[in-house]
Amino acid sequence: MTFYPTDRIALFIDGANFYAAAKALSLDIDYRKLLEEFRKRGVLIRAYYYTTLVEHEDYSPLRPLVDWLDYNGYQLVTKPAREYTDSQGRKRWRGDMDVEIAVDMMEMAASADHLVLFSGDGDFLHLVEALQRKGVRVTVVSTVKSQPPMVSDDLRRQADSFVDLADLNEIIGRPSRLPRFIQESRAGERETDADADA
Repeated sequence: MTFYPTDRIALFIDGANFYAAAKALSLDIDYRKLLEEFRKRGVLIRAYYYTTLVEHEDYSPLRPLVDWLDYNGYQLVTKPAREYTDSQGRKRWRGDMDVEIAVDMMEMAASADHLVLFSGDGDFLHLVEALQRKGVRVTVVSTVKSQPPMVSDDLRRQADSFVDLADLNEIIGRPSRLPRFIQESRAGERETDADADA
């Protein structure tokens, strides 16, 4: 990652996409470390986290994270998830924050030098191009090291720099809470899978 000490930096985390990438890599993100890392790299002016929330649920597994982020330096942008029924008749939830992310990034371009997008969604390709025309550098954080890759190839190529989330594990990841023998077993399984794919 190329950052300059005087860079005014803003982070834009597409919650659903970032969660899916981290899950694909079996990473547990420490959001406190994530903020600290980018504060070291420049002047962090904002860190946005975007997610949809299911209304009328007594308990949501996302609620503790959202509450923690809201009180610990992140600007939360939420909206209600929309309910729909899939082709098998199961109740599902849908929520897209692309427009909110795009609007906020375009607005922030006037006061930031470097925008970091935590998403691999190819729908952001034209947004990144527009931001670059305004003179803003854009870094995309996602992964190509999962199966399948979680980032659009076009988005990765368009970004000024691409950071693979897998490479940030030592910096912003939490240590696994699984017993060591299970961790080692899973690491061996991943190596065997990688060898089989080669």
